[in-house]
Amino acid sequence: MVKRINVANGALEVSEISLGCMRIADLSPQEAEVHIHSALEVGIDFFDHADIYAGGQAEEVFGHVLAANPGMRDRLMIQAKCGIRSGFFDFSKEHIVSSVENSLKRLQTDYVDVLLLHRPDTLMEPEEVAEAFDNLERRGLVKHFGVSNQNPLQIELLKKNVKQPLLFNQLQLSIMVTGMIDAGFNVNMTNSGSVVHDGGILEYSRLHDMTIQPWSPFQYGFFEGVFLGSEKFPKVNEVINRIAEDKGVTDTAIAIAWLLRHPAKMQPIVGTTNTARLLDIAKASTITLSREEWYEIYRAAGNVLP
Repeated sequence: MVKRINVANGALEVSEISLGCMRIADLSPQEAEVHIHSALEVGIDFFDHADIYAGGQAEEVFGHVLAANPGMRDRLMIQAKCGIRSGFFDFSKEHIVSSVENSLKRLQTDYVDVLLLHRPDTLMEPEEVAEAFDNLERRGLVKHFGVSNQNPLQIELLKKNVKQPLLFNQLQLSIMVTGMIDAGFNVNMTNSGSVVHDGGILEYSRLHDMTIQPWSPFQYGFFEGVFLGSEKFPKVNEVINRIAEDKGVTDTAIAIAWLLRHPAKMQPIVGTTNTARLLDIAKASTITLSREEWYEIYRAAGNVLP
């Protein structure tokens, strides 16, 4: 069974692996129902959505499953995201509130457990976001809040007016995308790894009890492809496969176990619509990589320790 983690010192308890629903619209209603039930059976009860996923169809498919299964809503948590529009970002009060209201209609539920602001909006006015959050919380439409792809100062700017704790930050992180980790090794150096691109978001998150949700944990680059099994990355696959065989799991489980091994207590978002693969991934929660194994994978990915 997938383990559970406490968020923000017990403010919320969630499964340490989340199922991303961006591609769930590709499934038939029957397939989606089986997929969601399978996730729940192995302890994955946190489902990540966004208003833009498949133009809202991902939420609609999920909503049909909820409607067809009375009582299911009480067994799971739903995370929604808003703020990305066609050609621009929008953190206005009007858009945040209307986006949540529309998501709830598509999901066929009365509330979402978490709402994230989806990528930064440089035209954001913190006072307006605060009004939106207060409105949604007061009406019982959103229970908890967070952000996505934001750096420490952007979060601090929000905190200037927003009174609700920001519990999550969804950030790209995988064995092959490790910028936030690299900078922490290359302190007091002048190589490329020493460049801090994100304001020290890894350390900031730990200091402020924000749970990082790594997205695209099997990808390299920005949606450029999957590194597992890729001929482009023979060394890291060789190491991952050896460790996977030793522990009796698949390479996908090792890729997630590598993230779970970090003491930041991350919650990876896995977006597979293949139920068998999801069950393989869930086994990551049953193993713990040693310090030596974690570093061996990190080095095999092409990283050089100072």
